[in-house]
Parts: sequence; structure tokens; C-alpha cells
Amino acid sequence: MANLYKKDAPFQVYISFKKYLDVLEHIRYNDRLEYRVNYAKSLLDKTKNFQELREGFQDISLLEKHEELIKLLLSDLFPTGLTNNEIKAASIPLSNITFNYTERFKNILKDAGKDFEIELRNIDDDEFYVFCCCLILQTYYKKDIKSSLPFYYDIPNRLGIMKHYKITVNADFAEVYPTEDAKIPSEEVVDMLLENLDDFKLWKRYFPSESWVLKGFTIVSLVDCTSEVALSDLKSSMISIDPENLAPDENLIEIFKSYFDVPQLNFGLMLFNKKDQRLEKLPIYENLFTNHILDFWINTFDDETRKTTFTNLNHNSRPIVVSNIENLDDEVKSLPSFKILRDNNINSFMVIPIVKDNELLAIMEFTSPLANSFNGLKLKKMEFFSDMILFSLNRFSFEKNYQIEAIIQREYTSIHDSVVWKFRNEAEKYFNASLAKKIYTLKQISFKNLTPLFGFSDIRSSSEKRFNLMLEDLNQQMDCLYEIFSLTNSESEKYLLALEIFENELNNEIKADSEQRFQRLLRDEIHPYLQAKLEIKSSSEVKAKIKDYFAQVSSQSDLFYNNRKRLDDSITLVNRKLADVLDEAQIEAQQIFPHYYERFKSDGVEHTLYIGQNIAPDLHYHSKIVHKLRYWQLKTICNMEQEFRNFKKNLPICLDIASLIFVYNEKIDIRFRMDEKKFDVDGAYNSYYEIIKKRLDKAHVKNSTERITCPGKITIVYFGMENQREYLDYVNRLQKKAVLKNDVELLRVEDLQGITGLLALRVSIA
Repeated sequence: MANLYKKDAPFQVYISFKKYLDVLEHIRYNDRLEYRVNYAKSLLDKTKNFQELREGFQDISLLEKHEELIKLLLSDLFPTGLTNNEIKAASIPLSNITFNYTERFKNILKDAGKDFEIELRNIDDDEFYVFCCCLILQTYYKKDIKSSLPFYYDIPNRLGIMKHYKITVNADFAEVYPTEDAKIPSEEVVDMLLENLDDFKLWKRYFPSESWVLKGFTIVSLVDCTSEVALSDLKSSMISIDPENLAPDENLIEIFKSYFDVPQLNFGLMLFNKKDQRLEKLPIYENLFTNHILDFWINTFDDETRKTTFTNLNHNSRPIVVSNIENLDDEVKSLPSFKILRDNNINSFMVIPIVKDNELLAIMEFTSPLANSFNGLKLKKMEFFSDMILFSLNRFSFEKNYQIEAIIQREYTSIHDSVVWKFRNEAEKYFNASLAKKIYTLKQISFKNLTPLFGFSDIRSSSEKRFNLMLEDLNQQMDCLYEIFSLTNSESEKYLLALEIFENELNNEIKADSEQRFQRLLRDEIHPYLQAKLEIKSSSEVKAKIKDYFAQVSSQSDLFYNNRKRLDDSITLVNRKLADVLDEAQIEAQQIFPHYYERFKSDGVEHTLYIGQNIAPDLHYHSKIVHKLRYWQLKTICNMEQEFRNFKKNLPICLDIASLIFVYNEKIDIRFRMDEKKFDVDGAYNSYYEIIKKRLDKAHVKNSTERITCPGKITIVYFGMENQREYLDYVNRLQKKAVLKNDVELLRVEDLQGITGLLALRVSIA
């Protein structure tokens, strides 16, 4: 067995008692006390026939073979009188191999279970190797490098509570020396190594595996520091809030069990919402925390009682501690809250308000099915981390507000990352002026001389589909009502007549307000009549049909909405998918050159890019950037079309999309409109661009009734032959990649109101 360590190490390890036997030799020949001389001589005589104890061995079975002899040999180091108090054993340095335990150590390992294997806490293989090298520097090179890192054993007790023990090591009886293969580093190399403690490969180059010998044994002593370690873990858990990933600490309950020494413990926490005067759960801990008492509190008492209670807590925030609920007064046992304790098997609990500056921040609860788990001493332990709880809650509140602001910024405003610097500059000027008690008027945010790139992927014929599905819904609703009224008495004849009128109107000469008038008839007359039928004695068949009818009625509109809902769901899925593809591709586009980007979802997705030097004044801008982004735009819309094809068959309603790109060469200006909180084109001249955008959607090919956009194809609209040549080059590149087909059509666009001379090319997606 070349190495007694489970991990890779710079040592060859031998168990040896040579240095301790040398101590006994010294006593034998030099001590003046006869009983000590005789004692040392007796031990040396008993070991002289077992040279392996002096010379060293790697066979662990010899520890068991010589167990009694080793126990006798080390009896001075392990006094019998302290064996039930001290947690001590002999060990191979930094290994999991221990022997010659005190009785208390034996009992601790016995309680942990026969399958438990003792391991050092929180040290990975690389750290272990470097620490072994540091041990060589300390012992052989006599370097005072202060590398005495604390080591711990985590050992569960018989109740399953994880106990933590700090390890102290006496290495007086171990020695380190190099083998023939060892590299002896110079002082300069040693200094360089100590500057790079985390470079495992560098250390291994100068201290190769098994190039040194570690011989002897150490004495490890354990000190129970469960409370201290648990407290440290609690503080770490409360401090380590990742604003990007507010995830729960799954070990929190186990830490509390160790800290309070309670094997069965539940923990609950609710934040106090001062504005609404109510308690709120922490969503990230919803499945981890158990709020038995607090849940009862917020779900049982009325608003007035709760507000009074919270007001009292602000002035008298004393915690409640009940060691054993059986000791409560009979009057308390008769209350509904006591039944909650019984129903949830709670026999001991603490409820602790967290208050700062006479303001309630949160309430904690600790509960246990074991009586006498909590008492005044356990409550006293809360004081050691009460400040950390306050810090954690304040930080959580700060991060929560920060994330909410980020969501508002991302979802509800149009301040894109590429232009936020200009807003920040203005805000900083305003802030600095306010600090200096000066008046500063915020300037308008605008960007001039930008090139726009506009495109959309429009859901074809969505309005027509929505109208037809509305007719289907309304006709289905009328059929249901006909069926119900045919089973009722003559009172419903007037409703049958009204339904016939509406049915004829819907299917022949529908009017603008037909749907609204039908809604009014349902809301004011038919639905109250049907509700009354449910409450009086009616046949079970009639009641069943009425219930089935109301199950299909939308509570918002009083109309059947199932078919239109399927369309709305389909449009939502399409918009989300197309927007996701576009947003993901935007990451690549921003790398080409930072630009302002906005997109809108309606019946399809439209997007606009604004590119120019003003967006990123610190970067070099040139005309090729526009060409690169135009190619990116065409390629991205092709990807959107292909992604749509892939998931089209899974839509509740079959839909098609038609995509268009509008090429505009003139520069435009955009300005942030404070009233609408969004960017818009600035000035009358620039509005011409917006007019063209709005009219392209329904435009036709010149001298025909055919729309310029077509499902399965991409249409590019432009002015002039220069743009045509540019985009034919892009199309050619995508045709070579088998993204587009070889079926380019060159078209003229019909004259639109105030707009003439538009050209288009159209090509199919491969």
C-alpha cells in the first residue's frame, strides 16, 4: 500500500512510533525518578520484538493486531481518568485513519452509525494537496507561514442532529523528510509558491506525488463547537443573497436543528407589509418553511384584529415561548389556536417578532413535535444572530426592490441598454445639481442622423379569422340557449323570438353593434332568468344543461369565447416564439454595433433598429455597419420563418405569417417623449418614414389585387436600384446556404397615398 491517504498527496505515509519510543528511551536513561525509569523500561521491553512499530508500516491491519500494545504504549498520552470526558484519538496526519480512541470518542462514532465514515469538512482534493505541501514547508523548511487552517469533523448524533467538532492536532511524534526523487526548491521558489496558493499544478510541479515521506503519528483532539459552526453557517446563509438567483438555502432547517439541538424542528418566517398591514410569505421559501401558527394567524383573524395586533407588536415585541403546551392554562386550551397546535402535532414552539426602531419587519416561528424543545435558554441563543437577521431582511428587501425596478425597466419602459447611458448622464447632472442645492432642468433625450431598419412578421388574415370564430362562438351559444328554452315553459317564448332575430342578423346582415346588443340581452334578461331556474324546482335535465351552458360562458363578456380563445392562445404562442428568436438574435446584432432596438407584439411581431454614431459616440462608425446589420436582419427573419414552420402544426388554430423588410436610406432623428415614456421619430420630415411603414402592410402589387406580402415568402420593399443590388447579394448568399429558394420575384408596389416609386423583391423560404 503506497499511500494511506484516499486523496493524492506529496507524501508516502508510514505509521511509526519511533519518536515516542525515543522519548521513552530518554526517560529510561536520564530520568531521576525510579518509577518513571521502570515504567519506560517496561514499555520498551514489551515493544522490542515488534520492530515495525519503530521502523514504520503501511499495513493498517497491524493497528488492530497490536491494539492492546499501542493502547498501553500511549497510556501516558491518553489518561484513563479523562477517557469519558476528552474526545481524542491517535491518527495519521490529515487522514481519516484514527485509532486508540477515548471512550467518549468511541461513543460519538457509535451513535453516528456503523456506515458513517469520518471525513474532513469542506476541503477539496487540490486544497488538500497544497496544504500537505505547506506542512512540508513548516516542518522541514521551518517556514512560519501561518497556514493553520481550522479543520472540522461533521458527525451526526443518535438523534440525527449534525454535530460539528473542531480538530486540534499534536504532531510532535511525526516527521517529514524528502525521498531521493524529491525536488528541493530554493527560497525564491518557495516565496513564489506562497504567492500562488491556489495554483495546484504549480505546487505539484515542485512537490510531485509521493516525493516526500511522512512518518509517525499525531494526536487529534476534538472540541464540540456545534453552536459556533451552526451560527457561522446561519450568518453565511443570511448574507449570501444572489440578486440574479434568489434561491433558498436548502440546509437552513438542518442548521437550525444543530444550533438549537432539536432533532425535529420546523421553521417559518413571514415578512410584514407595512403598507397593507399584513404578513407575506417569502416565495422562494414557500416549500421549505412551515408556517403553522402564522398561517392560522393570517387566515383566521379579521383585518381589524390583525391590524390591532400588529400595532401592539410595534410597541410590545416580546416573543412567545412555550416549552410544553400541556402546561398551558385550561382557558388557553379551549381557544381555536390551541386546536391548530394539536392538529399539527406541535408540542413546543417559539414565535418571535423582528422589530427595528419600533417597526415590525417580520415574524419567525419555531415549532417541534417534541415537548420541551424550546425554552428561555434557546430564545437567548437568538440574540447572537438577531442583528444578522435584520441585515438579511433589509438586504432581501433592497434586492427585491432592485429586481422589481429592473422588471419595470425591462418590461414597461423603452429605455434600451444601448441608449441608457444618455439618460444616466442627464440623471447624474440632475443629482449633482440637487446635492449642490442648484436648479437643473432635465434636457430632452434625442439621437440624430440614424439609419432605420424596419421589419415585421405579420399573422395573415387574423382579423378575418377572429370574425369567423366570433360567429362560431355566438352560434354555438344560441344553439345551447335554443336547447334549454325548448325544455322550459312558455315563459321563454320571448327569448326564443329574440334569439331568432339575432341569429338572422349575425348570419346575414351583421351590424357594428350586434354583438354588444346580444351581450346586453344576455346580461340583463336571459342570464338572470337562467340563474332563477337553477334556484327553483326545475327538472334535473334542465339544471344540468344550464350548468353546462354557464361553464362555457366567459365571466368577463357573458359570451361563449372558446373558439376565439384558441385563436388568442395561438397568436400569443406565435408572438412569443417570434419575439424570442428576435431577442436572442439581437445579442449578435449588438456585437456588430450598439444600436437602439424596439419591437412590438400585436397580431405578429414588428421591430425597428436605429443605427448611427450618436448611439455609441465612443466607437468608430462606418457605412459597412449598416450593410452588416441589414444582412443580419434578413437572416434573422429567415430564422423566424423557419422556427414558425417547426411549431406551426402544434398551434390550437392553424395560422400563417408573412414577413416584410422595409429599406429606407434617409437619416432620421428620434426623441424620447416624456409624456408617453417612449422613443418616437422627431420632426415632420421624419414622419414620412412612419407613414410608409403603416401603409405597407396591406399594399398590393401594382396593377393587381395580390398583396405584396405572402406566407412562406419574405418581401423586401425599397427605393431605387442600388438597394435592389444590395439585397440581391444578401439573397444570393442565403440561397447558397439553402436558406432561401431560387425564385426571386422583382415587383413594383402600387402607388399609396402620397407615396410612389416603391419597388419590392420577394423570395421563398427554403
